[in-house]
Amino acid sequence: MEYKKKLIEVALPLEAINKESAREKSIRHGHPSTLHLWWARRPLAAARAVIWASLVDDPSSHPEEFPTEDEQTKERQRLFVILEKLVKWENTNNQDVLDEAKAEIMKSTDGNPPALLDPFAGGGAIPLEAQRLGLEAHASDLNPVAVMINKAMIEIPPKFAGQPPVNPDAHVSKMKDTTAWLGTSGLAEDVRYYGEWMKKKAFERIGHLYPKIKDEHGDEHTVIAWIWARTVKCLNPACGCEMPLASSFELSKKKGKEAYVQPIIEGKTIRYEVKYGKGAPEPPKTARGAKFKCIRCGESTTPEYIKDEAKAGRMGATLMAIVAESNNGRLYLSPNEEHITIANVEKPDEYPSQELPYDPRNIWCPAYGLDTFDKLFTNRQLTALTTFSDLISSVREEVIQQGSSQEYAEALCVYLAFAVDREADVSSSVSTWINTIGAIRNTFARQAIPMAWDFVEANLFSDSTGCFSNMLNWIVNCVRILPCGKTGTVRQFDAQSDNGLKNVMVSTDPPYYDNISYANLSDFFYVWLRKALRDITPDLFRTMLVPKTEELIATQYRFDGSTDKARNFFENGMLDAFRRINSYVSESVPVTVYYAFKQNDNDGNDATASTGWETMLSAIIKAGFSITGTWPMRTEREVRTIASGTNALASSIVLVCRKRPAGAPICTRRDFINTLKRELKPALQKLQASNIAPVDLAQSAIGPGMGVYSRFSKVLEADGTPMSVRSALQIINQELDLYFTEQDGELDRDSRFCVDLYTQYAFNDVKFGEADVLARAKNTSVEKLAGRGVLYAQKGVVRLHTREEIPEKIESRDSIIWLLTQQLTHAMEKDGVVGASKIVADIFTSDPEHAKALAYRLFQIAERKGWAAEAYAYNSLVIAWPEVQSKAADMQAARYTVNQMILFDN
Repeated sequence: MEYKKKLIEVALPLEAINKESAREKSIRHGHPSTLHLWWARRPLAAARAVIWASLVDDPSSHPEEFPTEDEQTKERQRLFVILEKLVKWENTNNQDVLDEAKAEIMKSTDGNPPALLDPFAGGGAIPLEAQRLGLEAHASDLNPVAVMINKAMIEIPPKFAGQPPVNPDAHVSKMKDTTAWLGTSGLAEDVRYYGEWMKKKAFERIGHLYPKIKDEHGDEHTVIAWIWARTVKCLNPACGCEMPLASSFELSKKKGKEAYVQPIIEGKTIRYEVKYGKGAPEPPKTARGAKFKCIRCGESTTPEYIKDEAKAGRMGATLMAIVAESNNGRLYLSPNEEHITIANVEKPDEYPSQELPYDPRNIWCPAYGLDTFDKLFTNRQLTALTTFSDLISSVREEVIQQGSSQEYAEALCVYLAFAVDREADVSSSVSTWINTIGAIRNTFARQAIPMAWDFVEANLFSDSTGCFSNMLNWIVNCVRILPCGKTGTVRQFDAQSDNGLKNVMVSTDPPYYDNISYANLSDFFYVWLRKALRDITPDLFRTMLVPKTEELIATQYRFDGSTDKARNFFENGMLDAFRRINSYVSESVPVTVYYAFKQNDNDGNDATASTGWETMLSAIIKAGFSITGTWPMRTEREVRTIASGTNALASSIVLVCRKRPAGAPICTRRDFINTLKRELKPALQKLQASNIAPVDLAQSAIGPGMGVYSRFSKVLEADGTPMSVRSALQIINQELDLYFTEQDGELDRDSRFCVDLYTQYAFNDVKFGEADVLARAKNTSVEKLAGRGVLYAQKGVVRLHTREEIPEKIESRDSIIWLLTQQLTHAMEKDGVVGASKIVADIFTSDPEHAKALAYRLFQIAERKGWAAEAYAYNSLVIAWPEVQSKAADMQAARYTVNQMILFDN
């Protein structure tokens, strides 16, 4: 069947999308990701761009309207401008921008856009952005926590859009003026009011557990947090003290406000005093893991001893310090008997006591006795969280008494339950104190439930870090700006079963092989949601914990440690899921799949492959799809890459897929390779011309490469057996290598010699004889290159000059592209775009473009060799190239103007 090519199958303003996606990481207040924690969410900018570009026709689909390539390019640029506006965070709810984008969707779909389905909805970014673009959104997920998040984002807001708040404190004049409560502002106001109502009622019940504290002058202060250290008895029988298992005694590292805990040994006991200034004592933690020494006698423990003590119930906790609010910032005070005693409360009557799942990769605390959910919290934390959870049902009754519907009352309860979940995240006994900024680090600072040796108890009733009002404000700010399009549909459903939908578009972000154990991690939140909402949505919370057996991840420990069984489970499950997707989707719109897995395996023949990529691609192709494109979506802030000193792969690769025709032909290995050679090279040239980052090029090459492989029903090996996806990927990588090697032929002979020397030795020493043989083979000489400042060559030793050693001035005679590439790369490292631009502005030949091409090649070499800093340097130059060119052109124009003025004056 003939179909119109969509924009996403031809071209995207990738840099603009990536820039806005990365920028989203630093946007917090009001961002939907702050509604409830979920792992590996897709940025809204990327989701919005992918959906829109999947629906809007590429100009090449309308040759009657855009007959020439120039006209198509011009129209494409017009669409790019719309898309570049659409992905900006500031335009998230800009109605003019959204209306312009929706108009293009309607034009390309004859006024009848398809509904969108995301069968692995997770954190809900894709269904949310579909709804924002005016589509009917369907979200499903097996995980009930994900289902609740999606309901809160796309199902609840449209139902109550424009409705004024029902709480008694809402301003009377505003209540009558319905225009004052546009969108979800009324809903947000009620969430705020009833959240504060909950806090007030909770304080009436348990406020006495959170006393104020007096300083040395007798002035009273509100406590922000209590800082505890776990303890075990010293294994030295002659000592026997309760030794603290503290990883640090530093309370504040802020300049001029340093504070620390000083342990005071008194006989066989230890008490703790807070002191100001520098000079914190060495902590008892001696190494990574459970390795400590007794601060009284110096005896070292073993991890096994601490595990045994903890599992036997003999691990305690001691209060080391109290943090309070003051007019001058954080106030650090020594513990006192009142605060030690009041924290020693009994457990509440009902609390989550389910066992933590076995997950040695992501959940580490069960090894130390914290094996049920109640053990992740102190008794005071349990009391607070159960009190707030129990009050949610009281909110429902209160709202109904105000004359509102039960449905609206229950909707409010969902958001308030999310506030309790946020509080649980910062109010567990694995939350820790950040002594650089004076704040609480939440439980899920990483994608794991860790073990913490010194932990923090937050004061939920303060006005500072970890308080309930802060948690509530995150929810309110988010609810206030949620879109209110067509009411979305959210279901708890596994992706392999038939949901009955037809002729929809699918955009989805499936699990990444074994990267994240979503079900295991989300149990932490499920137990509290279940306590708060079980009576409201009983079907969703009928199980004690999140369903795990059906979860599509390749976790070996669920298969007795078998890698093969885990891989087969994942691939078979994904195959079934994509077969279902194939039965749902309309042929007029491509399917888009996000995937972000990078794992290199050696197959025993010095060939590498990625199991995650292989299994996903295999499932998609076997399910009857052809891959028509791959787009790298870089979603991390640039500073993160710089800080790590490595080249991070794009956070996601978006696979663009179409249904493969039923009568697709069969081809041989030879035909496949010949077709690949013919089509891959121009595709790679296009990618390079579009300035794709070198770090993303290899994954992007999978698109045209697998496009060739997947258009055939089978590719047959010489022996008649079908070629595997792994073999196809390896052939594509070989062709990619060949493409870059062929580019060496376009270099001058001196540069070819330098590339060979770099490949073998980097900037390290090599014997003169070996370098001389290599130079003669390239028809150049070591002496010549040493004279040009390219090489160090003395006393029988040769090596390439590092970028810091090469001359900065460009010599016009006998151009060496290697030298120019190193000079440009060094200028970027040293002076950024301006530095590189000054060099380019002095050159009126095509040499700079050849230098950029060589940077791609050198990146590939460095990446393969594991030279992270080298790879990063070349990647940075290519990414900045458009700016470098633009700046250089401005410099040249300015010089021309000055010269013309001088001529005129003369």
